[in-house]
Amino acid sequence: MYKIKVGAEEFELQRDGADLLLNGKAVPADVKQLNDRLYHIISNHASYNAEVVSFDAQAKTAQIKVNNNLYTISAKDQFDMLLDKMGLSNLMTAKVSDIKAPMPGLVLKILVEEGAEVNKGDNLFILEAMKMENIIKAPADVTIRSIKMQPGDKVEKGQVLMVF
Repeated sequence: MYKIKVGAEEFELQRDGADLLLNGKAVPADVKQLNDRLYHIISNHASYNAEVVSFDAQAKTAQIKVNNNLYTISAKDQFDMLLDKMGLSNLMTAKVSDIKAPMPGLVLKILVEEGAEVNKGDNLFILEAMKMENIIKAPADVTIRSIKMQPGDKVEKGQVLMVF
């Protein structure tokens, strides 16, 4: 069984042999896969074109476009639900409190301010090392509590540069 969340709505989805059960009721549907991202679905005398826009297997999330309407979907399987029940569901989330210099270098530019909320992968600052510019990115979704460097500062490997 899976718990599927589409926007704010939640559904229970499971397979019973060849049947698909949605909230315990069989869903009659004819699904034809057209290619690796496109599907054509006929259900209850209606036709739907579905496209998988993005898919993250590790996070169990997807963006699916159905007849030009975009839906964000997240799923939990029986193991995720068991971890939730045991209170262990957030053990896999990254706990990040600061960022340290990955190498000795020169701070060229700081791209964020204290108090800014940044998402995982957003650019934080540019560090020059061995005549190469390295863009240091956020390791998780965080809020910048303090910045412990200025443009032009020389930093050593392992030095704390930002606190989240």
